[in-house]
Amino acid sequence: MSEGKRLTNSRKKIDTTKKYTVADAFKLVVESATAKFDESIDVAIRLGVDPKQGDQQVRGAIAVPHGLGKKVRVVVFAKGPKEKEAKDAGADFVGADDLVAKINEGWLDFDKAIATPDMMATVSKVAKVLGPRGLMPNPKVGTVTMNVGEAVSAEKRGKLDFRIDKAGIVHASVGRKSMGDQKLKENFDALMGAVVKAKPSSSKGIYLRSISVASTMGPGVKIDANQVANENN
Repeated sequence: MSEGKRLTNSRKKIDTTKKYTVADAFKLVVESATAKFDESIDVAIRLGVDPKQGDQQVRGAIAVPHGLGKKVRVVVFAKGPKEKEAKDAGADFVGADDLVAKINEGWLDFDKAIATPDMMATVSKVAKVLGPRGLMPNPKVGTVTMNVGEAVSAEKRGKLDFRIDKAGIVHASVGRKSMGDQKLKENFDALMGAVVKAKPSSSKGIYLRSISVASTMGPGVKIDANQVANENN
């Protein structure tokens, strides 16, 4: 069967006017992920905040219970004992000025970057490269820390970073199709708990405006945001 026919058949199972329970939504998404590769399962969460306001930013990081179903490549900016700690925890590359030089030469074969606080002046030399790609170490999400071994281990297990975009939407992957709907749902539940906890005190009215989930190639499925809000109150 062609990709087009598979996608058409998938869409027939989904009522685009309906808001599904979290459990039903993830079952439908996994069933409709019919591509030949292991599709990513992604959520979009529209929040009742104004991202233009500095006090209404929503961002954070959480170690999800089942990982994200992919190998995470981690680099660490560190020296001395912290360099060894990072290597022992499984970092893919550890360095200082040599790592800066490597990145400036165009090497970006990694998914996460961690740094000890004393290395941030060194990291700033590649801020223009790392920043736009979302790779800049940041203390708010635990990637600027003296506990580099712990941070590397958390990233390797699958730590999910989230932040709102200019439209007030959080886009995040909660795993891969092969993980199955139950594990994906549990990762989603962990993410939503963190997003609700990160609600700015200045945000008024309805916080969780809308939620949808989709596989890389599949149709979107709407989730009942009221159900999610009630479960996280």
